[in-house]
Amino acid sequence: MRFGSVGVDEAEGALLAHALSVGTLRLKKGHLLGKSDLMLLEQAGVKTVIAARLDPGDASEDEAAEALAGAFRGANITAANATTGRVNLHAARAGLFRADRLMVDHLNSIDPGITFACLGDRSQVASGDMVATIKIIPLAVSATSLKQARSAIATPALARVLAFRPSRACLVATRLPTLKSSVMDKTRDLLRERLGAAGSKLLEEVRVDHETEALASEIRRLARKCDLVVVFGASAVTDPDDVIPAAIRSAGGKVERVGMPVDPGNLLVFGSCQGVPVVGAPGCARSPKENGFDWIVARILAGETPDSKDIARMGVGGLLKEIPTRPQPRQTGAKSDAGVSIVLLAAGRSSRMGEAAGHKLLARFDGEPLIRRMTRVALASKAQATVVVTGHRAEDISECLGDLDATVVINPDYASGMASSLKTGLEALNQTAGGALILLGDMPGLTAGHLDALIDAFAESGGASIVRASDGERRGNPVILPRAAFAEVRALSGDVGARAVIESGAWPVIDVPIGPSARLDVDTPEAVEAAGGTIENGD
Repeated sequence: MRFGSVGVDEAEGALLAHALSVGTLRLKKGHLLGKSDLMLLEQAGVKTVIAARLDPGDASEDEAAEALAGAFRGANITAANATTGRVNLHAARAGLFRADRLMVDHLNSIDPGITFACLGDRSQVASGDMVATIKIIPLAVSATSLKQARSAIATPALARVLAFRPSRACLVATRLPTLKSSVMDKTRDLLRERLGAAGSKLLEEVRVDHETEALASEIRRLARKCDLVVVFGASAVTDPDDVIPAAIRSAGGKVERVGMPVDPGNLLVFGSCQGVPVVGAPGCARSPKENGFDWIVARILAGETPDSKDIARMGVGGLLKEIPTRPQPRQTGAKSDAGVSIVLLAAGRSSRMGEAAGHKLLARFDGEPLIRRMTRVALASKAQATVVVTGHRAEDISECLGDLDATVVINPDYASGMASSLKTGLEALNQTAGGALILLGDMPGLTAGHLDALIDAFAESGGASIVRASDGERRGNPVILPRAAFAEVRALSGDVGARAVIESGAWPVIDVPIGPSARLDVDTPEAVEAAGGTIENGD
């Protein structure tokens, strides 16, 4: 191919290098110049054009792209038509895209003008997703280069899609008092969606106590009837002899690996029982965001059997947490709550009420104790769990909560100040909590809608900001602290609350206006009555 400026009297059969407009004549890049085109150009006074004149055997950009697409032999991948030297390749079935780096590198080294770009190896794809593109950069390529490229691209292992195999999965979820049943329900539903996207189904769910033998019994039973066993533990794995890996071994299975170099996803357990894969899911898999659990399950459903060495090689590209542009699967319906749990503070001595008036949290609003009202508000929100921290008059506070589905913990050091109650509450949270909403027990104006507004803002921030309620420009409560701030809370002491963490400047702060309720608390008998409450004798 000869490229450059050429007189219009010699340009017949050449390919136009750049789009050209002369009067009403519009010629596109790559246009094959004919006699009529050149006559009109001459009449318009055009003397030369930038064009490519092909040598014998040269193929134009579209011809070359079509030839390469025709030679491509990757399984479950189809090619679109060529245009401007490009052919896009699409997955014909949902599955795991595989690409051989050495083969792709070889293809791209044949001629700089012949390029093949594709997704990363083992990317999960849906049917119709674009997985690769062939692009011819110059207007034509030589016969020699095209022949070599056709030979390279015809290798079936260069790029292909391993179609997902319809599989039957079973779920074992373990229980602890700190884990709400609603969280377990959401986990099950999300797993069903993940499996459904791959053409598989959740055959059965069973819930057992977080205890080795109970879990082992179910793993052993379910391995006889399904193709994959998924275990969601109520508590995170901290050791190779922890409950989930110990249960796999007790069931007669093998533990391949505890831990993986993918974040989020580090705390995954992988093994097998009776030849059936068993995956101990990390807590982050309760969220729809991509994590290491997705990587392992996709391989299994595509017919691969990863081993410890395969998992050890996932570190490059395994940092997913801080990449805001990374695609996130695949949950329809309600917005994610970013794993927020509530710490409801109810341990203080209520000293400003005075001895005669009694405890402010036992004051009645609409006929029920304030602490019960606040706990119901917390439970009605999107939060995944609620922990109530008691101290002063702990028995009376606990009795008010009765049958409510909240975890009650006692802070024996409540007299030292708020910091100890904050620390007690955080210690009681499940490992899946990505943030803690600190809720004061004496704010009767708050509703579940107010809390949900804060939780939504926290989720939209990616769980990396402090979220604070406000009344216009006036700051108030509650606040949500991200998990990354928990260590700083644990360093507090005395009668110091979350404000010290907020004012440290270590995290961005998002203010969410919720109106006067953000600043309405009831510390005195007058405040209780002004807010519509009553103080009964004996409280």
